[in-house]
Amino acid sequence: MKLLKTGAREFVFSITRQEKEMLFRILDLYPVVPESHHRLSRTEDRPEDEKLLRDAMADERQQYRRKVQTWKRGRARLCGKTPRGRLTLKIGEMDWLLRVLNDVRIGSWLALGSPDGAAEILAALNEKTAVQFWAMETAGGFQSVLLMALNGGA
Repeated sequence: MKLLKTGAREFVFSITRQEKEMLFRILDLYPVVPESHHRLSRTEDRPEDEKLLRDAMADERQQYRRKVQTWKRGRARLCGKTPRGRLTLKIGEMDWLLRVLNDVRIGSWLALGSPDGAAEILAALNEKTAVQFWAMETAGGFQSVLLMALNGGA
């Protein structure tokens, strides 16, 4: 996926059919981060506040899941029969898309056991964890492209 142009409120990318399929597969994985991962405090026990956080996170996940499905339906014909297509994203779409991609990346990293560094990542890689590794790296790649676009393409 390559940035073609930026406007005041939108970004236009060139995307191949394969990239679109990978992006859609990554989005289908959402949400990945376990609900138990989000806590207000690691040291204090505040059950009523934790419940508020869990409820808010559940609402956000549901909202983003609906956005993903609606967005994908609207982009289903992207690339069609051509090898490349154009993907136009508004600034608001970039925001939630980055949040969803980050959830998949971090959730996959957590599923791998939170490896620190290349040696630990390679040690965690096997037939059972290959999907999490692929999801972590692919989501990170899409995030990089979107963040570079937000930073003026540099």
